Amino acid sequence: MSPHTSSRDKPAAPAPLPIAVVDNHLHLDIARDGEQAPDVAAAIAEAAAVGVTRLVQIGCDLPAARFTVEAIDRHTALLGGVALHPNEIPRLKVQGDLDSALAEIEALAAHPRVRVVGETGLDYFRTGPEGVPAQQEAFRWHIDLAKRTGKALQIHDRDAHEDVLRILEEEGSPERTVLHCFSGDVAMARLAVERGLMLSFSGTVTFKNAAGLRNALAVTPIEHLLVETDAPYLTPTPHRGATNASYLVPLTVRAMADVLNLDVPTLCLALTANSERVYGSWS
Repeated sequence: MSPHTSSRDKPAAPAPLPIAVVDNHLHLDIARDGEQAPDVAAAIAEAAAVGVTRLVQIGCDLPAARFTVEAIDRHTALLGGVALHPNEIPRLKVQGDLDSALAEIEALAAHPRVRVVGETGLDYFRTGPEGVPAQQEAFRWHIDLAKRTGKALQIHDRDAHEDVLRILEEEGSPERTVLHCFSGDVAMARLAVERGLMLSFSGTVTFKNAAGLRNALAVTPIEHLLVETDAPYLTPTPHRGATNASYLVPLTVRAMADVLNLDVPTLCLALTANSERVYGSWS
């Protein structure tokens, strides 16, 4: 389907990056409608072939968190993150299952290769006002867990910029805090950098209608940048609409380099150094 690739077509692999980088947020447990979940070993190999040699697998409900711990035990290219996504929180609260679910997340987060508490945060797009108090309470709980365990925090923020930043300020951000799939404007990017946060950019930065996001990227210092897919979602141009995967990260990296007026190797080196600073060693 024009102008975007059909979700049934698998995009061709882009030219490999000159220096390896990390996809710092993806979901290998998720299958898009009508598709099968990816073969984990194959997805890792395809990514490595284009210079995306290490990945951070994120599990954001209980089945996905369990999958994540199993996957990071099997595959040395993976580190993991576990949390309850903000859209999970109101449902679990109503069912009376939230406390037990959080307790299991805390237990899974103790795994030494789980380096992230996340994705947690706020989502006011899919959750109505009645779910906001539970989301905010759970977000505070996840922030505390990250600080108690020394893990990085990855934040989901959809239509909730002000409250995300307010709660982080009230609770105190963990030392390593990432705004996953950054979607803010220039003012938010500057404030996030001032507070020491990391900004992770996905394929959305390549979208034609994302000029404001590219402006935010342009004012972000290189030492605050990360790159991600959020696979299987947010596939970069020119394959928007297809299923995303880590092997497409080079498209986003090259678009970021253009916005920043940097050569690609320089950006790759910075992205890799930043990832290691946030998540530690994969070995």
